[in-house]
Amino acid sequence: MTDRFSFDLKATDGKARTGVINTPRGEVRTPAFMPVGTAATVKAMMPESVRATGADILLGNTYHLMLRPTAERIDRLGGLHKFMNWKRPILTDSGGFQVMSLAGLRKLTEKGVTFKSHIDGSKHELTPERSMEIQRLLGSDIVMCFDECPALPSDRDRIAESMRLSMRWAERSRDAFGDRPGHALFGIMQGGLEPDLREESAEALKQIGFEGYAVGGLAVGEGQEAMFSCLDYAPEFLPKDKPRYLMGVGKPDDIVGAVARGIDMMDCVLPSRSGRTGQVFTRYSVVNIKNARHADDPRPLDEHCTCPACSNYSRAYLHHVFRSNEMISGMLLTWHNLHYFQEIMQGMREAISKGTFAQWQAQFHAQREQGDIEPL
Repeated sequence: MTDRFSFDLKATDGKARTGVINTPRGEVRTPAFMPVGTAATVKAMMPESVRATGADILLGNTYHLMLRPTAERIDRLGGLHKFMNWKRPILTDSGGFQVMSLAGLRKLTEKGVTFKSHIDGSKHELTPERSMEIQRLLGSDIVMCFDECPALPSDRDRIAESMRLSMRWAERSRDAFGDRPGHALFGIMQGGLEPDLREESAEALKQIGFEGYAVGGLAVGEGQEAMFSCLDYAPEFLPKDKPRYLMGVGKPDDIVGAVARGIDMMDCVLPSRSGRTGQVFTRYSVVNIKNARHADDPRPLDEHCTCPACSNYSRAYLHHVFRSNEMISGMLLTWHNLHYFQEIMQGMREAISKGTFAQWQAQFHAQREQGDIEPL
């Protein structure tokens, strides 16, 4: 264990990297996938179950937690780790993305954003200083700068103006974060799909100096091709000796493509949200468990998977409990999806270490193209 935050880059293979983020609450192996615990819970999962899937770190949402139960209440109750019974590292986002996507009637100024809660309509203000205060009260290990994230597509002037505002907010976030040994502050690169704006943003962040850097403003409607073309150059603008985090990504092939382009950390609600809606990711395809073809199928979702859903239950059972709206359905399918995502990360870490990432990637895509097993 360490009392400081640091990043050790262990091996590279092409642009793909593997390493370890060291924090006082434990190591995070990279590439890392962070399950999303929006309201201090990964929905349908116990914290020990999330850990059993192979997760080293979780993500918590500043916006949701500040509204309910409030950061002040969580602080009084001993901080987010104790509150949700997760003893390992937690990264909290800044709230900027949720304010953009969820909050009603938001007003943006140089100072910050005022908005109405999506829960009860109450008015709130979020500034870089307030975001840092909330994340300090939560006690998260990795804190994200407060930024503004415009939806894509957007015109260049709007993207440039927004990025420069985010860079001014990044400096205010750094000042407000202060000196917190063992905790890290990550800057967020913006700039849409414009290479020169991405480079300008990266330079501004490097001038301020952060413990890690995120590629923000992707996975907001631009599509995979545009996202990958941005990732072909954007990570290269960031320091090689610090972790690189792609926010809000994604599907299995998005994750693999991002790692191939030099990304170290990702998060997404997809595995847990899909689990609750009957969409299952396997090494061969995406399976929709509600389809009638599974009703009499005694086989597992994936015969090579060791998660509880695949080890102990048939497709027929999983189909039945989903169609019957039984709680166990979301629990089992979420566990499977999270287990599969962590299996991908482990596979990539091993392949990068051995220098066989290109072969691993080819096999990953070949398996995905096979499609699901034939119906009985």
